[in-house]
Amino acid sequence: MKNIKEKEDNNSQQKGLDTKISPYAWRILSLLGIIAIMVMYAETMLIPAIPDIITDLNISFGMSSWILTAYLISGAVMTPICASLSDIYGKKKILLIVVSIYLIGTTIAYFASEIVTFLIARSIQGIGISMFPIAFSIIRDCFPRDKISIGQGVITSMFATGAAVGFSIGGLVVHNYGWHFTFLTLIPLTVLFILLVWKYIDIRKIEEYKQLNYNINKDNVEILSTKVDIKGALSLSIAITCFLLALTLFENNTSDPKIQTIIIILLLFIISLSTLASFIIIERRTDQPLINFKLLSNRTILSANLLILIVGFTHFMIFQSIPILARNPVPLGFGLDAINTGNIQLPFAIIFILFGPTSGIIISRMGSLKPIILGTIITSISFLFMLFFHTEIYYISVALAVFATGLSFTAIGAMNIIILFTPSNYIGTSTGLSVLIRILGSSVGPVIAALYMQFNQSHIAINDSYFYPSSYSFDLIFLTATLVSLCSIVLAVYLKRITNEKIITPSD
Repeated sequence: MKNIKEKEDNNSQQKGLDTKISPYAWRILSLLGIIAIMVMYAETMLIPAIPDIITDLNISFGMSSWILTAYLISGAVMTPICASLSDIYGKKKILLIVVSIYLIGTTIAYFASEIVTFLIARSIQGIGISMFPIAFSIIRDCFPRDKISIGQGVITSMFATGAAVGFSIGGLVVHNYGWHFTFLTLIPLTVLFILLVWKYIDIRKIEEYKQLNYNINKDNVEILSTKVDIKGALSLSIAITCFLLALTLFENNTSDPKIQTIIIILLLFIISLSTLASFIIIERRTDQPLINFKLLSNRTILSANLLILIVGFTHFMIFQSIPILARNPVPLGFGLDAINTGNIQLPFAIIFILFGPTSGIIISRMGSLKPIILGTIITSISFLFMLFFHTEIYYISVALAVFATGLSFTAIGAMNIIILFTPSNYIGTSTGLSVLIRILGSSVGPVIAALYMQFNQSHIAINDSYFYPSSYSFDLIFLTATLVSLCSIVLAVYLKRITNEKIITPSD
C-alpha cells in the first residue's frame, strides 16, 4: 500500500519529467511573491488600527468583525469564480483584472468616512483575494511536481515578509497619520504590480514549462466548459452573509432585544439555511460548479481542505482579538498604543519568514504527512499557551511565534497534498476551492471572536465611562481556538490513515 510520500516520489519520477527548477520559474515566483507581500502588508497595517476604526466610525465590537469579514466574504465568493475564469480565459488576463479591481477598492477605502462606504470598499478589495489561486496555479505550472512545496514555502515567506513590514511600520503609520493612510501607501504598490505582471508574465512560456514538468500531451487536454456558476456564487454569498449578519445582530441586541430585531434575526437564519440548501442543489446540477463535490469526494482532498478551514478559522479569530486585547485599558488589557500593538505580533511574522521556505524544503524531502501532524500539534500548544498566559505581553508574543511555526507546516503541507492529488486540468478550480474554504473559516473566526467580546464586557471609567471586552471574553476565544486546533490533530492523523486514497477526477 503506497503512502502519500511514495505518491509524491513516484509522481516526480515519471518518465520525461524535469525535476530541476528553471531560472524563469524563480523569476515568476519572485514576481508573484509581490502579491503576498502587498496584500499582507495592507492587512497587517490595518490590524493595529481596529480599535481606532471602532472609535472613528462609531461602531460596536460586534460590528468591528466586519472590517475583516466583509473583505473575506467577498473573497470567498469571487475566488472560485476567478479561478475558473483563469482556467477558461487565461491566467494573466484574469489576474490583471482582479488586481485592478483590488486597486479600486483600496482607493475607495482611503476616502471612506463612514461604515457603509468603508465596508463596500472592503468588499471590493476582497475580490483581490482571487489573485492567490491564480498565482498558485501559475507557480504550479512552472515548478516540477516534487518541488511545488518549495514554491509554496517561498510564497508563504513572502506573506510573512509583508506581515513583518506591516506590523513593524503599520502601528507607526496609524499612530502618526491615521488608519486611512494605510490604504494610500498601498496604491502605488498595486499599480507597480500591475505593470510588472503585464510586462514579465509570458503565458506561452509558462504553458511550455507546464507540458515539460507534467508530461502533458496537448492533444489529450480536456476542453473546459465556458460556463461560470453565477447562481451558485449568488446563493453562497447570500447564505454566508445572512448567517454572519444574524450573528452580528444577535451580538448587538442581547442587552435589550426588541421583537422586531428577533424576527429579523430569525428571518436571516432561515434565508441562510434555505439558500445554502439551494446552493447544494445548484452545485450538483451544474456542469461547471463553484464547488466541485466530485473533487471533495476524494477523502484525501476533503481532509486536507478541512485542515485549511481550521487554519483560516483560528488564524483570523486571533487576528481579530490580539489588537483589542493589546489596546484594552489596564486591567482588561495592556493599554498599548498602535505602535506597540504591532510589535506584539511582529514575532509571528518573523518566524513565518524563517519557517515558510524551511517548511517547504522539509515537506519536499519528508513528504507532507509528518509535517502536517507536527504542525497541528505545535499550533494546539500555542493556543493552549495563550489560554493560560495571555495576561503578559511577552507570553503573547512567544505564543504567536510558536503558532507561526505550526501554521506554516500545516498550511503548506495541506495545500501540497491538494495540488498533488488534483488532476492537472482542474488545478485552478481546486486551488480556488481550497482558498474559498480557508476564507470561509477566516470569515467566521472574527465574528465568533467579536461575539465573545460583545457578550462579555466590563465597565471602566477613563475620562468618560466605557464598556470593554472582559478578560473572560479572551479566555473563551483562546479556549475555542485550542479545542478547534485539537480537532485538527485528529484530522491530520486520519489523513495519514487514508494514504491509499484514489485520485478522483471530475469525469469519474
